Amino acid sequence: MMKKFPPIEKILEAYTAIADGHVKLENDQALVTSSNEAKTYTVTFHDNTYTSNDNASYWQGYLGYPGIAVLMLQGKLPYDKELAQQFAGVDWNKINQEYKRNYAQAADAVMTAKGIDKKKAETELHHVYNALKQLPIIVKRGSLRPPKAN
Repeated sequence: MMKKFPPIEKILEAYTAIADGHVKLENDQALVTSSNEAKTYTVTFHDNTYTSNDNASYWQGYLGYPGIAVLMLQGKLPYDKELAQQFAGVDWNKINQEYKRNYAQAADAVMTAKGIDKKKAETELHHVYNALKQLPIIVKRGSLRPPKAN
């Protein structure tokens, strides 16, 4: 089981990555392009051990949105494709900077701007988050440092 958990709103960032086609799964790794397309992160996986060189995973020690997106595509976490499509095209980097990393406010602003049913989205977020908490995976700091912007 993971020792540290991400802010629940990171699930929405994973939805955007998948909806925008920014996750390329390979045999034992995935390449995940950021929402503003300035960085590409590497998520590695072997058995139940995952590493990612996004800032959250590398510096904060919790699985960031690239790893969450990979787990969804691997079928290890629930994934609501219809809801994810509603988060397509969101530049989370810009929004999170605008809201000074207050992820709850940033998510609320995105849902309001896109006319997304907040109650439905929050119910699904909690469903995914609870599943994430139950996953028997280990998250480690990988050898790759976080990438610089292109």
